[in-house]
This record gives sequence, C-alpha cells and structure tokens, in this order.
Amino acid sequence: MSPEVVHASVDELITRAKTLVMPSQRTILGITGAPGAGKSTLCEALRAALGSDTAVVGMDGFHLANSELRRLGRASRKGAPDTFDAAGYAALLERLRTDDGVVYAPLFDRSLEESINAAIPIPADARLILTEGNYLLTDSGSWPRARAAMDQVWFLELPGGTRRQRLVARHEAHGRTASEAAEWVRDVDEQNAELIEKTRYRADVVVTLADSS
Repeated sequence: MSPEVVHASVDELITRAKTLVMPSQRTILGITGAPGAGKSTLCEALRAALGSDTAVVGMDGFHLANSELRRLGRASRKGAPDTFDAAGYAALLERLRTDDGVVYAPLFDRSLEESINAAIPIPADARLILTEGNYLLTDSGSWPRARAAMDQVWFLELPGGTRRQRLVARHEAHGRTASEAAEWVRDVDEQNAELIEKTRYRADVVVTLADSS
C-alpha cells in the first residue's frame, strides 16, 4: 500500500496524534525523514501540546561512541546507518511496549557529540511514545525490528534547499566553520538523505508541514 500523503499544520498533526493516545495501552509513533527535515522540532511540538501523556525517545541516543567510530574507521561518516546501535534501539522500543515501570533511554548531547546513557526517564503512565530518527524505515540489519515495535511511522518532508540551509546552520552552531559545515552536508548528510528518501514508500503517512519555511 502507498502511504497517505498529507499537507498539514502542526496543529492538525497534534489533533491526529491525539487520536493515537489510548488510556489502556501504550502507542509508539515514529517520526522519520532526511537530516534537517524538522523531526525533533515536530516531536517537541507534539510533546508540548499533549503533555504528560507523551514522551520522546530519539534514535540519536544510539550513536556509537566517537572512540568506537574511530576504531571501526567510520568517524568520517558519523550518522550513516551502520554508525548506530540499531539492535539496542530496537530492544528499547520493544521494552517500552511491555515494561510497566520507568524505562530509561539515552540522550544524544550535540554539544559533546556523544550519547549519555539513562538520561531520559520514560514514565510508566506515558501513553504515547514519540521516537524520531533517520532510519526508522530502513530494511536491513536490526532496523526492521525497531520498525516492528512502532504502531505508525510518519515521514516528514521539507524542500531540499531549506533543509540543507538548516543543516549548515546546525553544524556551524556546533563548532564547524561555514566551509566545513557545507562540506559535511554535501558529503555526509546528503548521502544519508538519499538512502532515507528510498524508504519513504514504507511510511504510513508522508507529511509536508503547511507552515514550514
């Protein structure tokens, strides 16, 4: 089946997400899309609107440590699918489906460019878990296990020019020069974006934000 395609405002997406909150069970909603598409921003807007019913778990918390990336020879392409602990991410989502206590998730600290273990408490009464990341629909390795733990996945789209501008600004904000940021976006982020775009058809819903610019 082809995904549903919607052009919606954040408020409309909040209304849609509210329908997924079930008092008697936990629901996991994945938000995916290319780097810079606005996944984290959308998740934060949904969490702010839905309050204590909602918690956010980022795939980025499962980045391999920089020391491990150097050992594996993958540091120059950090952010590619094989630079994450996909099996660990899948295991956490599976645990969130069954555990009736507090579950702790890792956090990726962009100022350190490292993950911090057990930094995000997911309370037992959180009914909707929002999880965001690039590779939620990838069909290799342990990524399908992660997808199987999610009830829905939304693929967030943004025009390429705007998305790349956001990425360059993000990299500059975290210490890269303008030329280094542009080079990283061109050589790393955009290669990953091409891989992610190929997974678009596996989404339940493809979303273009009506108020994005």
